[in-house]
Amino acid sequence: MDANAPSLTAPPPAHSPEDALALAERHFGRTGRLEPLASERDLNFRLTTPSGESFVLKIGNAAEPAVVVEFQTGALLHIAARDPALPVPRVVRSLDGRTGVPLPGGEILRLMSWVEGHPMHRVASGPALRRSLGTTAARLARALEGFDHPAAGHELLWDIRNAARLRPFLHTVTDARLRDLAALWLDRFEDEIAPALAGLPWQVVHADLNPHNVLTDPMGRAVTGILDFGDMVRTPRACDLAVAASYHADPVRPLETLTEVVAAWHSVLPLTGGEARLIPDLIAMRMVLTVVIAHWRAGLYPGNAPYILRNVPSSGAGLAALTETGRGAARRHFARALEIRE
Repeated sequence: MDANAPSLTAPPPAHSPEDALALAERHFGRTGRLEPLASERDLNFRLTTPSGESFVLKIGNAAEPAVVVEFQTGALLHIAARDPALPVPRVVRSLDGRTGVPLPGGEILRLMSWVEGHPMHRVASGPALRRSLGTTAARLARALEGFDHPAAGHELLWDIRNAARLRPFLHTVTDARLRDLAALWLDRFEDEIAPALAGLPWQVVHADLNPHNVLTDPMGRAVTGILDFGDMVRTPRACDLAVAASYHADPVRPLETLTEVVAAWHSVLPLTGGEARLIPDLIAMRMVLTVVIAHWRAGLYPGNAPYILRNVPSSGAGLAALTETGRGAARRHFARALEIRE
């Protein structure tokens, strides 16, 4: 196990809905109906008040350091000031003005505004949606420019720059072919990709724009919301684009579908030559992270395995397709599509 990732191994908080509702009323003056929301590490509820207003009540994992929670909250406040139109949760302060309330068990209680939309994982990924994802993700990265915090450099297993730490967990991948692909890419990461990361632009990014954290309009054509800032970290900026794009690789035509996300980002926040060269590798590495970490955590929590493994099929298929395409061909394709000289 990774000693630097206790929140990945600690069980979620165990408060009952009745306890959670009492906490919401005591600290935020809100009451109403609670609906549980899926989460790997925290305990989240949708709170709907008698007037029909909705919020997200979050009880954080006690293993998450308080400074990391403060980091996440500070980022949301920064985004609200830099790009108020971005559809992200807004921080609701407690009755005494705090952005988070420490609980006796070590958890931190927070209240966020509810963001409307349909979960992206429930709609088909089409060209319009992929372009909307790219532009929205770039706006979010641009809104986070200049934001910093003492916890921004915290160690996160999901951070692409830490991919080499996955080796002890490779054996948990039950599909031998997929396990071999992951091992191949880990070799490439250590030999070629990791040494190149220092030369890229770095900043705080969302770092987890997977389809369960993105909302769309009813037709699935445009992004209407971005959720869950729990994996934010300071890392190469292009890693955020890699995460977002990695779930949209059609195995039949991976480069074409990925380009729709990447080119849309590039139109808002132009990639440097180094970023453009590495983006196919970074996309592949996010797929490796998804496959390996999900299998490892599913073994830890078999009762929650279906949720934990939800993104593995698409990531595994995308990784196989990118591997077959070849790194050279992928780099040439993106260079032409973005009109960047190799």
